[in-house]
Amino acid sequence: MEFTRPVPTTTEVKRPGAMILLVEDERFVREVMCQVLRAAGYRVVMSENAVQARRAFRLHGGAIQLLITDVIMPGENGRKLASSLRTRKRQLRTLFISGYPESEADEDRRGTCDFYLPKPFSAQSLSENVDRILRQT
Repeated sequence: MEFTRPVPTTTEVKRPGAMILLVEDERFVREVMCQVLRAAGYRVVMSENAVQARRAFRLHGGAIQLLITDVIMPGENGRKLASSLRTRKRQLRTLFISGYPESEADEDRRGTCDFYLPKPFSAQSLSENVDRILRQT
């Protein structure tokens, strides 16, 4: 299975109203990302850890089109979270974010629904990558 790194694009294709589950343990990073995504027209459900993310997924799972999760978090990591959510929604697309090099941030096999964005990244890069991923759905 191949892990796809989204290539930024200049084509502006938005999915207004698409719902994103954002899981990031650092409050400031989570809030800034949420602001960027909402400004781009997305609905965002924020969680600071896997436990909160599972709760949110139970409530909104049918509407969630993209999971954005930090790979390295206290408690359960983003890879295990994505894997468990996919037992409920098989084709859930996931954008993994991490401040660690890609090889260190990933211990598991990568799936075709997985994308990776290294930290730090710009608001524009986040928005472009999310647009590109959602265009593929």
